[in-house]
Amino acid sequence: MDSLRAKLASLNEVYLENKRLKNLLSLKQQVTYKVIAARVIARSPDSWSSVAIINKGSSQGIKRGMPVITYLGLAGRVAETTAGTSKIMLINDPGLGVSCVVQRSRQEGLVSGTLGHFLIMKYLPEESDIAPSDVIITSGLTAAYPKGLLIGEVIDINKDLSGLSRYAIIKPAVNLSNIEEVLVILE
Repeated sequence: MDSLRAKLASLNEVYLENKRLKNLLSLKQQVTYKVIAARVIARSPDSWSSVAIINKGSSQGIKRGMPVITYLGLAGRVAETTAGTSKIMLINDPGLGVSCVVQRSRQEGLVSGTLGHFLIMKYLPEESDIAPSDVIITSGLTAAYPKGLLIGEVIDINKDLSGLSRYAIIKPAVNLSNIEEVLVILE
């Protein structure tokens, strides 16, 4: 009986991997820019870390600053490369800023990480047209990120401490804690 459970678990893992890879292949065929697929081979053991290591590097044409996506949306950017691996700074890193836009109203802002499970969209004027469940995408104003990559969805809006502007809490489209495969957008 234990042998059957082990076999079933193994088959289920192959099924789930196949499903993820099909989604990634479908995305690779849809995008208009050149991409390279890679597998996440390491990440920091702490749950708040914003770094992942992939199995492709400078030998495959990957360079520092290139954006990294999954079939769900923007995951981060390449921070460092070696010949065979690259370190990815995930979008929940506070040091990563991406110009973005509310898809519905075209309100612009800047998305930054929080080292948690959420992102913050900053620099929103008091009168900005933004609401919970709005979709946030890249604006194309940050040169490294093509326009229209999905970032996430607004879950809350608050006033900043000065009271002069607002910020939005964004739930990333990509579950950053369980990324297994990615596409790196090549220049």
